[in-house]
Amino acid sequence: MPVTVCIFEDNKAFRGSLEELFSFSDDFVVTGSFDSYQHASGEVRNSNPDVILMDIDMPGISGIEAVKQIRDFNKKVAIIMLTVFDDNKHVLDAIFAGASGYLLKKHVAERLITAIREVLNGGAPMSPAIAKMVLQSMQPPQGEPLDYHFTSREKDILQLLCKGNSYKMIAAETGLSFETIRSYIKHIYEKLQVHSATEAVSKAIKERLI
Repeated sequence: MPVTVCIFEDNKAFRGSLEELFSFSDDFVVTGSFDSYQHASGEVRNSNPDVILMDIDMPGISGIEAVKQIRDFNKKVAIIMLTVFDDNKHVLDAIFAGASGYLLKKHVAERLITAIREVLNGGAPMSPAIAKMVLQSMQPPQGEPLDYHFTSREKDILQLLCKGNSYKMIAAETGLSFETIRSYIKHIYEKLQVHSATEAVSKAIKERLI
């Protein structure tokens, strides 16, 4: 079955380009395309899409606030933020609100389809510059990081996950099978007491685990 996508983007031209991009593939179906979340919040409940593309800077309700509202009733849907912003505040606010990935609009043409496939496979896609900035910008908290008793392999995999790699990419990087990586990440989730790649990445960054 095709992947269902819902778009929230206030720039009409850019929104149209996203719709056109998906129209070239039978693998995707756009269930809704809106210029704001404020007047289309019920669409997410009604259509229950696989993926939401969310502009961060929209009139009325911002993309970050929209993510928070969606997460109140839907914890599973993949939400990828599309934005021109690459500053710390917007990135981290989006991640901690519950965004699944974060791409700069200038990277959409070459990265969006891959990012959607990554996020549906459990990854947390980010533009390379964004991933690097997130990892480097966090100030270490006071005191020593908590010990979750990760093995050296689990630490390596968690670090790769925090860089925005999908399960498939981590498997290629480590030389392990896809199912082995899935098993390792399941154990990482259990140790961190989280349920998704986004939560794992957020906690790893916040607690300086990598």
